[in-house]
Amino acid sequence: MTAVATPKPATGHDARSLSLRVRHALWRKTKAWRQRVLPRPLAQHVFVAGMQRSGTNLLMDVLDASAATQVFHETDPRAFERYEMRDEAVIRQLAQQCPAPVFVVKALCELDRIKHLMDTFTPARTLWVVRDWRDSVKSAIKSFGNFVPQWQRLAAGDSEDWRGRGMSPATRELLAALYRPDASESEGAAIMWFYRNVLFFEQQLAADPRVRVVFYEDLVQHPLREVAAVYAFLGLPGFNAAKARRIHAHSVKRRSPPDIAPAVATLCDELLARFTALPVRGPA
Repeated sequence: MTAVATPKPATGHDARSLSLRVRHALWRKTKAWRQRVLPRPLAQHVFVAGMQRSGTNLLMDVLDASAATQVFHETDPRAFERYEMRDEAVIRQLAQQCPAPVFVVKALCELDRIKHLMDTFTPARTLWVVRDWRDSVKSAIKSFGNFVPQWQRLAAGDSEDWRGRGMSPATRELLAALYRPDASESEGAAIMWFYRNVLFFEQQLAADPRVRVVFYEDLVQHPLREVAAVYAFLGLPGFNAAKARRIHAHSVKRRSPPDIAPAVATLCDELLARFTALPVRGPA
């Protein structure tokens, strides 16, 4: 009998070491206990957005290092089901029950709804994490699969799940024009990096003062500066310099994966250039 392969999760695996995860779990339990004993009124909703495998877990840990936050990862069943955010009524109830002044929740499968979420949960801010597409692709294909069939399905007009939800006609036409049955998984992952990140511009978030782009490369190469800037943008007290010093840059390679068609590489390069041309990259 042929063994049936276990499907990879929609958002990949947690690559952090066991010891690091244990330390984070202990910190969160201690923080949660303190917040229950001395609750404070909610003052801000924060959505952490971006393509999977772009460094959103790292940013969540940075935010979790503040005593003023309560964070909800996409693996938390209170706020998510199969990595997708639960109904807005559930999220609203969690926010209303939040014992911390800053309610933080992942929004990876909800990239098409960022503007709506900020308008619904006020006051709100969003941190959109962008990672160089080459490193993102290499990380994604270690965690996910089935990129090319997904590409074909989306190009044909399917919008049943979060990958196709909110996709513009122009993006769908582009996917159809570039699709090849013999495309590599790396190329499929690059296409996904494009169609998920282009939602940032299609929602006109570049002009929204509630949104800040966080470049993964900046965060890991200049952690003291970038963590301080993120905390300042959110109005978070107690910048955690010790946490920033533990961030490292070993995963920044920027080497193009193999089997990427020039047209796809150009497409991703041009979108990355649009992000890097945004006016604010340093401290706000």
